[in-house]
Amino acid sequence: MKEVDYIVVGCGLASISFCEVLRANNKTFVVFDNQSQKSSIVAAGLYNPVILKRFSAVWKAKEQLALAAPLYAKIENDLKIKFDYKLPILRRFTSIQEQNKWFSASDKPLLEPYLSTNLVKNNNPFVDANFGFGEVLHAGRLDTETLITNYRHFLIANNSFIGAPFIHNKIQFEDEAIHYENIKTKQIVFAEGFGVKKNPYFHSIPLAGSKGEILTVKAPNLKIDYAIKSSVFVIPLGDDLYNVGATYNNEDKTNTPTDLAKEELISKLKTFITCDFQIVDHIAGVRPTVKDRRPLVGRHSEYKNLYVLNGLGTRGVMIAPYVANQLFRFIEKEEDLDDEINISRFA
Repeated sequence: MKEVDYIVVGCGLASISFCEVLRANNKTFVVFDNQSQKSSIVAAGLYNPVILKRFSAVWKAKEQLALAAPLYAKIENDLKIKFDYKLPILRRFTSIQEQNKWFSASDKPLLEPYLSTNLVKNNNPFVDANFGFGEVLHAGRLDTETLITNYRHFLIANNSFIGAPFIHNKIQFEDEAIHYENIKTKQIVFAEGFGVKKNPYFHSIPLAGSKGEILTVKAPNLKIDYAIKSSVFVIPLGDDLYNVGATYNNEDKTNTPTDLAKEELISKLKTFITCDFQIVDHIAGVRPTVKDRRPLVGRHSEYKNLYVLNGLGTRGVMIAPYVANQLFRFIEKEEDLDDEINISRFA
């Protein structure tokens, strides 16, 4: 019988962040993951403290960045890898009116640290941006595939990973402990993403799910070292490769790429990128989205040592460290969860 403090189900951004909190507090754990959920690993990985469609502040951007930056730096150091890339994000303006809205927004206290007041002029002949760009500060890109793949290897090397489906009906409750096959634990945290829909303990939480699809294109003439946000994002990956995305589909809940989404992304890309490009990859995943755009974190109403960590939506890179820290302090220190993320708000 193996005894651990926690079983963590899932190995995406939420799970990794929670595991790092456990490690920092000397808690033992084992992670179950069968790689069935793709939203974290296929994510574009941008972290951006501004909602660029409306020029408004991301919820708790300051608090999230304060936790995310040191956490990812620590993982890079511990695993001897690089996955966090500081990257300017340039918002393409389509009119003088958009420029004016940008500069008005930059005067607001919540946005002032993140919106540059210097108009960036376009000097790339293959980018159509007659009205220039606004630059987002304190932004970047996480190579989520590199992070998740290497973190899984790290867990395997430390005998803390089980690459198999977690069978929920094998849970046995005994006094203050939980038995699962040959493991005895105190707590189970479910960080399953959209896979929580198959979890009998938390399947009723109001997780909507939004499918996103991303293209990777090769554009040798483009030569940009910054991300562009227009009708779609264009994100440089190196070697003349760029991610283009993403789509939003609230009906399709599969991880299968579609021709319809591919054509949508190509059409939008051609509205502002004028050089030739070649599609080299096309991926899809279902994001764990919630109608009020806030995470779903909390304790089961009946089984007091079962918890959920979910609903990170489109901003998992920034949100994951914040909600992981909140959940740990809720469990171990009996501190109240932020009301905006507590699943009890839907009770």
